[in-house]
Amino acid sequence: MKLLVLGKGKMGTAVIELARERGHQVDAHDEFDNPHGCLLTPERLRDFDVVADFTWPDAVMENIQACVRAGKNLVVGTTGWYDKVAQVQAAVEQGGIGFLYGANFSIGVNQFFEIARAAAPVLKQGFTGKITETHHIHKKDAPSGTAVKLQAAVESASGVKPEIESIREGEVFGIHTLELDAPGETMVLTHSLKSRRALADGAVRGAEWLNGRRGFYDFKDIYREV
Repeated sequence: MKLLVLGKGKMGTAVIELARERGHQVDAHDEFDNPHGCLLTPERLRDFDVVADFTWPDAVMENIQACVRAGKNLVVGTTGWYDKVAQVQAAVEQGGIGFLYGANFSIGVNQFFEIARAAAPVLKQGFTGKITETHHIHKKDAPSGTAVKLQAAVESASGVKPEIESIREGEVFGIHTLELDAPGETMVLTHSLKSRRALADGAVRGAEWLNGRRGFYDFKDIYREV
């Protein structure tokens, strides 16, 4: 597979390294040599199988639009744009490309979402819920996309939308905690990311899975297939 990675930050770099380890041809642009998606022309993208975006919320929409125009499959690990999911899905379907996005590409955290769904119905039995997410000080969006997905998972299973507390400190990769509390007992579910490699592995496997496919996909729905 020939992969173009957008973003040479810590996450993009991890994806580049792991994709090369898995035998793929990789090229990359950082945020500064591709302003407003200007390099993502049909000619530039012709020889790539998949594009992977790990930029930032202000850049991702223009990159998505450029890839749709070029008819190129796209994996998006950037968060902070989920208020536009319906708009992006319509564009993807109209453009006939394959599109895979994820609030978090680790296998463990997607299993964590399912565990949270299973536990969430206690919120209808006198428990209260709270989500706490902690990330490094460089993270652009708050709350994290993972926390928003976790909140949605809990709400879908219980009808209750727990509050989210966001903490930015040090170089923390990502810790997400769901606390379910009642007067006589407490349940605490936590997922802690130890390395960006877990995220990069899921993203690269997701790109391999998306290669040759069409349609709009959320990683949480297909992670068992990668």
